[in-house]
Amino acid sequence: MKNSVFIKTFGCQMNDYDSYRMLKLLESSGYTAAASYDEASVILINTCSVREKAEVKAYSELGRLKFLKRNNPALIIGVAGCIAQQEGKKLLGKYPQLDLVVGTYALTKVPALLSQIRGRRQKIVCTDMNGAEMYPAGSYVPEKHQITSFVSIMQGCENYCSYCIVPFVRGPERSREMTEIVDEVCRLAESGVKEVTLLGQNVNSYGRTLTPQRTFPELLAAINAIPGLERIRFTTSHPKDLSPELIEAFRDIDKLCEHIHLPLQSGSDRVLRRMNRKYTAAEYLKKIAALRKMVPDISITSDMIVGFPGETEENFQATLDAVAEVGFDDLFFFRYSDRPGTKASGFTDKVPYEIMIQRLTTLKDKQTEISIAKNKRLVGMTLPVLFEEKSQRSPEHMAGRTRTNKVVNSMAPERIIGTTALVKIERAHIHSLSGKLL
Repeated sequence: MKNSVFIKTFGCQMNDYDSYRMLKLLESSGYTAAASYDEASVILINTCSVREKAEVKAYSELGRLKFLKRNNPALIIGVAGCIAQQEGKKLLGKYPQLDLVVGTYALTKVPALLSQIRGRRQKIVCTDMNGAEMYPAGSYVPEKHQITSFVSIMQGCENYCSYCIVPFVRGPERSREMTEIVDEVCRLAESGVKEVTLLGQNVNSYGRTLTPQRTFPELLAAINAIPGLERIRFTTSHPKDLSPELIEAFRDIDKLCEHIHLPLQSGSDRVLRRMNRKYTAAEYLKKIAALRKMVPDISITSDMIVGFPGETEENFQATLDAVAEVGFDDLFFFRYSDRPGTKASGFTDKVPYEIMIQRLTTLKDKQTEISIAKNKRLVGMTLPVLFEEKSQRSPEHMAGRTRTNKVVNSMAPERIIGTTALVKIERAHIHSLSGKLL
C-alpha cells in the first residue's frame, strides 16, 4: 500500500487527460497505480463542475470517503479539478476527511504537495491561478500497446458563455508551443499510438496567445506529417471560430478524420444571444453547409442545452427545427442547471423542471430517430475500422471506430487490436454499428 495512488475521475475528456497525466507524474515520483480504494495510500478525486450531474456525483463520492479515512487515518485523500478550484478551502470545512485541495492550475504540483502532507501531516489548499504550468511533455511515457491518446494543445477559455463556468475554473486561454505538441505526438506515434485526439476548451482558437501567433490548421498540418500516425481528431470547437481554412483542412489533410463536434446549444437566436454564443442559427447552418460541400460524408455531432432561462416553446421549436435541418449524427443534450458565478445563474426567468424534462424527452426522441436513420444508410457499406479494444458485447467481438467516429463491433481475433481493417456493415443501432470483418 505504500505510495500507491487511486485516481477517480468525474466529467469530460479533459479531466480524463488530467487524471492520466497526474498518474504519470506520480509514477515518476515513485508511486504505483492502485487497482482500488482499498489498495491505495493516496486517493485523488478529479472533479468537474461544468455539468450539475458530474458535480453531484463527485460530492457524493467525497462523502463516502469519510468511512475509509475513519478506518485508515494514514490515508491521504485529495480533491482536484474544477470543484477544487471553485470551492477552495471551503471544501476542508465540508469534508474534514480531505488532506489536499488542488486546483486546475496546480495539478503538476501534486507530487510535491503530497510529499509536504506526508512530511508535516498538514492539510494543503493550492488554488492559486498565477504562474500556471502546462504539463511537462517530456515526462510523459505512453502506455504499452496504447492505440489512441489524448493530447492537450491549450488550456482555458475566454468566451464567457453566460451559462459556463470554465473561464472561472480553467482561467484564460493559453496555447502550448507547436513544437512541444508535435514532439509529444511523435513520441506517441513511435510507441505505437495510431490516433490522437487534440483537446482544448476551444481548439479552433489555438495559437492566438503564442508569439508569433500560429493557427490550428497549421498545427494539424504539422501533426499530419508525423510518420506512423494514422488518424487525427479534435474536440471541442466553437462555431464562431470555425474558419474557412479549418473547413478546407478536412479536405486537404489526409489523416484528419471526417468528423467534427460543433456545439450549437440552441436553435433560437434569442437564446443564443442570452447565452453569449456570438453567432446566429443561420450562421451555424451556413458553416454546416460549407463543411458538407467540402466533405459530403462528414459526420457532425453537437451539444444542446434544454431549458435555458427564458426559453419559450417557440424557442424550443427552433431547436427542434435546427436539429431536423442539420441531421446530426449524434447529439449530447443537457438540462440547464445554474453554475455558480455565471451570468445566467442570475437570470430570474427559470424554466420549470417538469417542462425541461418534457423538452429533453422530445429532443431525445427526435435525435434517436435521426441517428438510427443515418446509421441504417451505412448498412451494406464496407468501411475501414481502427480496432481499439475488446467489445463489451462478447469476448469474441472487437470494437473500433470508423473515420467518421462510428463505433463498430465485429467478431475478430484479439490480435486485430491496433490495426485498421475493412468491415462490411450488417446492422445499425442507435449509437453503434456491427458487421463482418473482411
